[in-house]
Amino acid sequence: MGLKVAVFGATGAVGKEMLTILDERLFPADEMHALATRKSLGVEVSYGDRDLKIRDAETFDYSKVDLVLMSAGAEASREWAPKIAAAGAMVVDNSSAWRMDPDVPLVVPEVNPEALDGAASKRIVANPNCAAIQMLVAFKPLHDKARIRRAAISTYQSVSGAGSAAMDELWTQTRGIFVNDPVEKNEFSKQIAFNVIPRIGDLLKGGITSEEQKIVEETQKILDPDVRIAATCVRVPVFVGHGVSAHVEFENPISAKEARDLLRESPGLMLVDNREDDGFVTPVESVGEFAVFVSRVREDASVEHGLSMWIVSDNLRKGAALNAVQIAEALNNRGLIG
Repeated sequence: MGLKVAVFGATGAVGKEMLTILDERLFPADEMHALATRKSLGVEVSYGDRDLKIRDAETFDYSKVDLVLMSAGAEASREWAPKIAAAGAMVVDNSSAWRMDPDVPLVVPEVNPEALDGAASKRIVANPNCAAIQMLVAFKPLHDKARIRRAAISTYQSVSGAGSAAMDELWTQTRGIFVNDPVEKNEFSKQIAFNVIPRIGDLLKGGITSEEQKIVEETQKILDPDVRIAATCVRVPVFVGHGVSAHVEFENPISAKEARDLLRESPGLMLVDNREDDGFVTPVESVGEFAVFVSRVREDASVEHGLSMWIVSDNLRKGAALNAVQIAEALNNRGLIG
């Protein structure tokens, strides 16, 4: 018998992608409900070849569903996830609200699926930061082989990570520059069209940003508390697709060839690493794909046991919606839903 499922935040970019991926992966749902705020009542969203009418998330009866995928922001999640869980549904939340809660599993299924066994207590599972997800899918097999000591990373994150309004701002600014319109800034503090912005999130003590802190803390919770991370997160004028440049130092020796062989055989990864002009993957090519792509794997001679690599993924898919659906699949396989 199939599950009864709801997507909370179904009108947003990630919510819509969740519905698409649930259908693409034939998730065993007998019922599917699309939920959002009252202002979206009457709107329809696609689920396979069906259109679902938006229902009011505040008045919906959560006791009648088994699973809720949430993508409505941290504030809404902090308010609603415990209520939904108390009604009996399992919650998979895409926001940052629960990620560092010690009683809530933070899961990348290819990396730490065993953490899902702790989901029974609060009935909430957190979906990690988008850039952290793709980075950790690539790091996992290498860590198992040679143990990562430290990684210095720079992320190149598309505007879709900041929401639909941010995508609209990139489009409006780009078009406006060509016709000499003044640049209007609403979603970003600096012009994003034809520019890069070396700050994502709030500035914290010491100059680190909240986005950079998420990557550090989530890597330690998911992969290994002893791994040290130095991160710089940059917003780039790309609509969809995040890139990560990673310089990784290991405790034990590992060659670039050994790393490529491991990455080639690891779940969720696609190695595209040819020593020619187009022998790597860019964000544009990752759009619509499930895989995390790894390119430009090479030895880093500046440290004793070092590798450098380029990691790319569709942030709306593996960085958000796909990872959430994979979590739901793993929960279902473990008998933790329903």
